Amino acid sequence: MPTHQFSLDGRKALVTGASRGIGRAIAEGLAGAGADVAIAARNTAALEGCAKAISDLGRLSHMVHMDVSDVASCRRGVAEAAAKLGGLHILVNNAGVEQACSSLDIEEDLWDRIVDTNLKGAFFAAQAAARLMKGGAILNLCSLTSERGIPTAVPYGSSKTGLVGMTRALAVEWAPFGIRVNALEPGYFRTALTEAFYQNSAWQQAMLANIPMQRFGELNDLVGASVFLCSDAARYITGICLPVDGGTLASL
Repeated sequence: MPTHQFSLDGRKALVTGASRGIGRAIAEGLAGAGADVAIAARNTAALEGCAKAISDLGRLSHMVHMDVSDVASCRRGVAEAAAKLGGLHILVNNAGVEQACSSLDIEEDLWDRIVDTNLKGAFFAAQAAARLMKGGAILNLCSLTSERGIPTAVPYGSSKTGLVGMTRALAVEWAPFGIRVNALEPGYFRTALTEAFYQNSAWQQAMLANIPMQRFGELNDLVGASVFLCSDAARYITGICLPVDGGTLASL
């Protein structure tokens, strides 16, 4: 396959939750493949490092203040990104929150904060983007909790499982408009969101025992899959949830 099919030259992308971790790695990866990238977060000051990295790659970058748990903020942020970049071809729904909690202790505000950010926010960002796109790609960041039960992660797992269903439904509904909707399911990656787990050496050993490749994911492991699903190389792929997990799900 010609390598130009993986190029994102001329594409305009928006990545939510891009101040650190997975979101930042994907934003910089899309820029490295040729895209101009708007990056969004609730704290725009935290986006400065990512914005500089994108600029250093010779691509246009724009920082967007966006709270995905607020529908109006979602719509404003998507519209601003498209206006500043001169269009929108790619949306990466990465923004997310998690808080471990026993299911018997979950209160409504915790449930709402997690589900509103991870699921509702992803939908309304996708809706706002689809209204502006003339074809393109939407990539949702799901999780291994989309496929298996994880104790103390009920709101998070519910939101990420819902995101799989949303991905498939939107893929079918928006295919006639040339908009592809896919998802990634990262395995065990060490980020600020998951750092508390990695402080427990016993947990690390238990998790490594379930990963056939015998290592945790590195952020760059997600870049190639993201570029692929956002590029013309995946032009006939929509509605899939691709695990990037070192073989974890395959081994269950």
